[in-house]
Amino acid sequence: MRKDEYIYIGMDIHKETHTAVLMDYMEKRIGEIEIKNNISGFKRLHAYVEKLRKDLVPMYGLEDVTHYGRNLTIYLLENECIVKEVNSALSYMERMSYATTRKNDTWDSQCICSVLIRRQDILPEAKPQDYYWTMRYLVNRRSALIKATTKLVQQFHDQIQNVYPSYKGFFHEIECPTSLAFYEEYPSPNHLKRVTDEELAEFLRVPSNNTCSTKRANEILELVEKDSIREREYQYARNGALQSIVRTIRFNNEEMKRIEKIESKMLKELNYQLETMPGISTVTASALVAQIGDIKRYKSAEKLTSFAGVAPIYQGSAGKGKNYQNKNLGNRELYSVLYFLAIQQIYIDKKGKARNPEMRAYFDYKISKGKTKIQALICIMRKLIRIIYAMMKYETVYEMKEVKTRVEK
Repeated sequence: MRKDEYIYIGMDIHKETHTAVLMDYMEKRIGEIEIKNNISGFKRLHAYVEKLRKDLVPMYGLEDVTHYGRNLTIYLLENECIVKEVNSALSYMERMSYATTRKNDTWDSQCICSVLIRRQDILPEAKPQDYYWTMRYLVNRRSALIKATTKLVQQFHDQIQNVYPSYKGFFHEIECPTSLAFYEEYPSPNHLKRVTDEELAEFLRVPSNNTCSTKRANEILELVEKDSIREREYQYARNGALQSIVRTIRFNNEEMKRIEKIESKMLKELNYQLETMPGISTVTASALVAQIGDIKRYKSAEKLTSFAGVAPIYQGSAGKGKNYQNKNLGNRELYSVLYFLAIQQIYIDKKGKARNPEMRAYFDYKISKGKTKIQALICIMRKLIRIIYAMMKYETVYEMKEVKTRVEK
C-alpha cells in the first residue's frame, strides 16, 4: 500500500494517560485525543480513529510496547491494527531538529507520528512477547531486592558497631546465616550475660550446619568482654530495630532465591545454554535473555553489538575521523551485564589460574598491542557478544578454544 492510503497515529505513552495525534501522509494534523490507560480508554481511542479515518487504514506508532504501553499494544493487535515500535532515539532527534525545542505530550506524539510516516518501512512491528516481558520483570524485581538489601546492610553495620565494636572479628561474613541468627538472638551484649561458650556454640551450630566450634564461640565472648560496652537507655528499642533489619535481610535473601528458581525454570523453556560459559550463572543468563529479548530481532552479531552500545562511533569530517567509545547510546542495562561478565572472564584466582584462559589471553594480547585496560575490556565485551549471539541463535554450548601462544583477532 502507498503512504497516502494510511492514517497515522503517534502515541505518547504514560502510566495513567496516553496522548494520540492523528496525521495524514503529508504530516498534516487531523486530530488529537487523550485517553486513560485502561480498556475504556482504548475503546474511546479506537472509536475516535474510526470516526476520522474515512477510507484510510490506521497505523499506530508507539515508543513503549512492553511497559505502560503494553496493554494498549495488545488491544490494538487483537483488533487487527497495524502497530509499529518507534525507537525513542528517533523521536528525540525529530524533536531536537526544530529551531524551537518544545516538550509536551502533544508535541511528543506529533514527533513520533512524523517518524512513523517517514520510516514506516524500516520500523519493526510491535511484538509484546510475554516471555521476555516476564523475564525482565523477574530480573528487575531481583535487582530491586539487591538494592534494598544493600541499604539494609549499611544500616546493619551502623547498628551493630555501636554495641559490638569488634563485630568484624565475630564471623567471616556479616550477612551469612550464622551472623544473622546471632544478632537476632543477641542484639546487644546484655543478652550474652551468663551465656557460656558451649551454650553459644550449640546455638550457632544450627545456622552454621555444625561448622561453628566452641573455640569460635569462646573467641566471640572474649571480644565482647574486651569491648566492655555499657548498655545505655532505650537499648530495647535499638535492639528491636536491629532484629527488624536482620529479619528483613533474611527475607530478602530468601526471596532472591525464590526468584532465581523461577528464572531457572523459565530458562529451561528455551534451549539456550548460556550457563555453559564460565562466569554465567542463572542470574546472569536471565539478565542477558531479558535485555536481549528475541535473538531473531537481530540480523547479525554487529546489530546486537550496536544495541548494547558496545560498537564504536565514528566521528569525522573532510576525510579525517576517528572511532570513539559509545558512552551514551544503546541499552545501558545490557551494557552493564556485559561489562561485569567481561570482568568475570579475565579474573585470575589466588593460584594464578584464569577463569577463562581464552578470554584472559585475548585481554593480555590487546594490552600488549597498546590498548588500555578499559579498551581491552571493551574488546572482550565485543567478543562476548559475538559468542553469545551464536550460542543463542544456534542453541549451542560454549566450547573454550585452546589457548595459543599468540591470540588471533
